[in-house]
Amino acid sequence: MLTADAVRSLVRSSFEDIVNDLTELVAIPSVSAATHDQGQVLRSAEHVAGLLRGAGLEVEVLSVAGPDGVPGRPAVLAHREGPEGAPRVLLYAHHDVQPVGDPALWQQPDPFAAERRGQRLFGRGTADDGAGVITHVHALRLLAELCEGTLPCSVTVFIEGEEEVGSPSFESFLRTHRERLEADVIVVADSSNWRVGVPALTTSLRGVVGVDVRVDVLDHALHSGQYGGPVLDAVTCMCRLVASLHDEAGDVAVAGLVSRPQAGADAPHYPEEDFRADSGVLDGVRLAGTGDLTARLWTKPALSVIGMEVTPLSVAGNVLAPSCTARLSMRIAPGQDPQAALEALEAHLEAHVPFGARLSLSSGEAGPAFDGSCDSPAGRAARWALTEAFGEDCVAIGQGGSIPFIATLKETFPQAQVLVTGIEDPDTRAHSEDESMHLGDLEHIVTAEALLLARLGGALEGQDGLRA
Repeated sequence: MLTADAVRSLVRSSFEDIVNDLTELVAIPSVSAATHDQGQVLRSAEHVAGLLRGAGLEVEVLSVAGPDGVPGRPAVLAHREGPEGAPRVLLYAHHDVQPVGDPALWQQPDPFAAERRGQRLFGRGTADDGAGVITHVHALRLLAELCEGTLPCSVTVFIEGEEEVGSPSFESFLRTHRERLEADVIVVADSSNWRVGVPALTTSLRGVVGVDVRVDVLDHALHSGQYGGPVLDAVTCMCRLVASLHDEAGDVAVAGLVSRPQAGADAPHYPEEDFRADSGVLDGVRLAGTGDLTARLWTKPALSVIGMEVTPLSVAGNVLAPSCTARLSMRIAPGQDPQAALEALEAHLEAHVPFGARLSLSSGEAGPAFDGSCDSPAGRAARWALTEAFGEDCVAIGQGGSIPFIATLKETFPQAQVLVTGIEDPDTRAHSEDESMHLGDLEHIVTAEALLLARLGGALEGQDGLRA
């Protein structure tokens, strides 16, 4: 039987190997956006496959076509059988990453050359989701070493290659390989902890609905002096339309949306000063919305303009713009049907388009929310493992961001207990410049996952297994 101290000690003694493996993975620019070299995504998948083979798993690099017939980006599927009757655990992460953004805003010359500064490792993909991949690899490697070449559970590892572009072939992959992915417990290592040193399980995620909105007012551009006054330009009309989406307090003003003003009795308190520091809100800027901060982030809808096609200043003339297009991204609360949310948003836009402007709508991304619970045998085991590894009580949190495939996993495998574990922290800056991973948390996360798998399989001294 294993002890928590033995797991903790082995993680600590091998930690430089863990950091080196993460550094080597980050060095592969596996940006899955179509405008980047997809050969690097394949290279990344093959590299991850090699790491998992080194951990003793049988591994394949696979691709499945999505609904449009386009082949999906390469994923890694690995397996190692545990003792007869042991729980089946599916470990998920993704090996693709976001583009780097503006390289000049990074503190290092090459965002893919990980740099260690203080307690953090900086580089694109260090946290999202390189740390998730490396956590799975090393938790399995260390357990095999401690268990004399075996694992306490039957483990399947699914490392996706297109999460950062919306997982277009994810559902097809699940259908194609359903029997191989079937599990009692699913661990998704792609969320955040409450803060550095304080672990969390994510029990709710907002969904997402996207709409492109076009406003037309003229059949051609006009001289703004000759015609301005009786005619409002399309950009001004778009601004008035967008302004209707929020009330005076900053809450979303679209009727018919699910909204909960309280995140839950067990939600941790989030002081405003901590939120302002975590998010970088400028002094003097008031926070929008009503209700608890955690509710505004987790259980109430949010709506943002994430893009707008307008005339750049460098080529601007004194003309009335005939058309304007904006892209809206609406985060929907747990319990909200995405199609109903889309219909509510479209109805609002149609009712508020100003001055009879022509309105054209094109729906885009639509992903369901996730509403789970950690009050299950596996959830209680995970909270214990995280508390034991971090030395701080694990908290249950929601996330304002969306990981729509988690709801898909739950629908596909309804009998499975889904656990969403934290890799990031409030200063990780995933998707932004200077992304980083806190190395102290990385050590704790690897320890926690090894403890969780050992406990689920009944291999941990003084702890019951999942089927005990």
